[in-house]
Amino acid sequence: MAEPPYLDVTRRHDFVLLFDVTDGNPNGDPDAGNLPRVDPETMQGLVTDVAIKRKVRDWVDLARGNEGRFKIYVQSGHALNFIHGRAYQALGLTSTGTKQAREDVDKTRSWMCGNFYDIQMFGAVMTTGVNCGQVRGPIQITFARSIDPIAPLDLSITRLAVTREEDVKVVVSDNGNDGKGGKQTEMGHKTLVPYGLYRAHGFFNPHFARRTGVVEEDLELFWQALEKMWDTDRSSSRGLMACQGLYVFSHESCLGNAPAHRLFQLVQVARRMDVTTPRSFADYKVIVSEEGLPQGITLSALVG
Repeated sequence: MAEPPYLDVTRRHDFVLLFDVTDGNPNGDPDAGNLPRVDPETMQGLVTDVAIKRKVRDWVDLARGNEGRFKIYVQSGHALNFIHGRAYQALGLTSTGTKQAREDVDKTRSWMCGNFYDIQMFGAVMTTGVNCGQVRGPIQITFARSIDPIAPLDLSITRLAVTREEDVKVVVSDNGNDGKGGKQTEMGHKTLVPYGLYRAHGFFNPHFARRTGVVEEDLELFWQALEKMWDTDRSSSRGLMACQGLYVFSHESCLGNAPAHRLFQLVQVARRMDVTTPRSFADYKVIVSEEGLPQGITLSALVG
């Protein structure tokens, strides 16, 4: 039985990802007090490609991270140069810093691709103190943008527990009279989006996939991650997030049979006419025009 077209690593693939958030912050901006990211001109919500790929990395690490070739390169608590040094050690080579022999760089780059899933799929710049070269990954993802403007909220919250011991103590004045009582609560804040439906676009380049050694199992794992990673990334700050659509356009030609932007136009998302303020995915309709598919293109609705 032939593999479905969306798993064929010799083809070009373009995809549309739809996900939503309810009463949560999908991607805070540290330069804006961690408020949800927005386009200031349209007030549409934004989620960076980095945030989306972080979820993919975390899901793959949980699902397959104990297997050699599915380790994750970009994660907290690991110095990148130390990981680069592991490649030289495994190959019996000696690092001479950034000015490394090209042959050694090629060998270590290949080793890194074969051992770290996110390098193989997303690429990496590994030309720091211990030089393992650069990898241009076959998968690229755009920023996600909400279909409609969002209304970021910054809500005040009260915490019963006090942080510092000295703040709890009662202050006594010099004349022996009781002073002010200690703090009983502390104030904080929580930022969220009441509801937002976001859309991102992505691309798979088979030429780069061949260079990094991507196989069908790797691509299948990526599609699974886009669908399931939301359930392993729960937190009180993120609210309820879920994948609501994943549409993959597979080309017969490795160079592509149609421009990606034309294919993306075949997936239309619009708020229903009787809805003023969307608060759920049911307030939207997704229309996929399969009749308008160009020749040589196969559409697979993996979610939706």
